[in-house]
Amino acid sequence: MCKILLLEDDISLIDGLEYSLQKNGFAVETVRTVGEAMKRLHSIDRINQYDLLLLDVTLPDGTGFKVCEKVREINSRIPVVFLTASDEEVNVIRGLDGGGDDYITKPFKIGELCSRIRALLRRARFSTQAGTTLSQEAAQKSALQTEADNCLLSGSLVIDLMASRATLHGKPLDLTRAEYRLLCLLVRNADRVVTRDIIFSELWDHMGDYVDDNTLSVYIRRLREKIESDPSQPKHLITVRGFGYRWIP
Repeated sequence: MCKILLLEDDISLIDGLEYSLQKNGFAVETVRTVGEAMKRLHSIDRINQYDLLLLDVTLPDGTGFKVCEKVREINSRIPVVFLTASDEEVNVIRGLDGGGDDYITKPFKIGELCSRIRALLRRARFSTQAGTTLSQEAAQKSALQTEADNCLLSGSLVIDLMASRATLHGKPLDLTRAEYRLLCLLVRNADRVVTRDIIFSELWDHMGDYVDDNTLSVYIRRLREKIESDPSQPKHLITVRGFGYRWIP
């Protein structure tokens, strides 16, 4: 049974979430403050007791963002979902940049939440088993980029698949886990249109119907800010209107 740590201070919401998540086969432990969450997650061994973190954004003594950032500092790759009362872009960006994997806006349907949780858990298990290698078949078919010694090369962009990191002009790129996977997918399929449906299928494990389309747009924009010399006029990460995106080497 997958174990979830829930950080939430709304008692009425806690009761409903605990009941629904347990009914869907998840074990749930609940904390109501950032301080209490930090005590539960102060080391990698304590974090590894859980399979996923479900974090409310606004708490009496801080934010769920702070908890997520602390967990990422410890170098844990545990999936993190934010519960937020606002889908404003600034909150979405902060959550994703802070290491979050997904967010869901209150009020939400429990079925949608459980679907997102299952997708993240499957993706985490796949990542553990297969490392960060994505779309091997696509890589073999594409002659437009070179993959050697477990690296993807595209001009001055180098993606080290074994170390799960990327550099541009020799400088490390500060990418979130989702941004890294998205970049790998696009570079592997250089000069080809990668549809939004394919991206959802690859990155969200066939659960695209339950992922806010705006989240992908945020990833794309943030990725451009990190790899394009002029993000407003991208030369590499191109939008193919009505279809998806294309990587130009």
